[in-house]
Amino acid sequence: MAQQIHAAPSLRSPPPSSTRIGVDVTFLRMMRPPTEPPPALPDGFQVVTVPSPTVGFYRYLYASVGQDYCWWLRRMAPDAELAALLSHPRISLHVLYHQGEPGGFFELDARQGNEVNIGYFGLMPHLVGQGVGSAFLHAAIAEAWRRTGLRPGAAIRVNTCTADHPRALGTYVRAGFVPVRTVHEVWDIPDRLGLPIPARLRV
Repeated sequence: MAQQIHAAPSLRSPPPSSTRIGVDVTFLRMMRPPTEPPPALPDGFQVVTVPSPTVGFYRYLYASVGQDYCWWLRRMAPDAELAALLSHPRISLHVLYHQGEPGGFFELDARQGNEVNIGYFGLMPHLVGQGVGSAFLHAAIAEAWRRTGLRPGAAIRVNTCTADHPRALGTYVRAGFVPVRTVHEVWDIPDRLGLPIPARLRV
């Protein structure tokens, strides 16, 4: 799992009712595209680019994929803010479908020059550990490189944290990403979101 971490998500004035957690965020980069084509997705899976996603559909994906990994920032964003992001020409949403149902998604952000950020990446809970994650990640990497235009100095970025799946960091490294730095962050997650907060993250 990956989630886009904005600078200093901890709040100066925490929400009236919130749970404080501490996470280590690792930022990774890939400086050159893979030399081999991405592995094929298992039978019955396909990735569909959604050109004009609605806010409601995006919230469904975000909440379903991120429920167990403390994905909270976009839950707090107003509809107008999300709509502006989803309509930006350099932000794209790609949904994994399995037998007609959404099975996961990734979001690409190409607003930073030659670099494309995999802002969010993950699977629906029922598909985690079912052997599709690696191929889905490679599909995201291939699409991200395509969107760089392979221009000189192009790179792909992603980050993950200790609130994500425990195998997330290793999965990114095996796919060819190189850790750049790790920082510790403190977040105040509003209790009204109803997210399950692992005891190991609480501070």
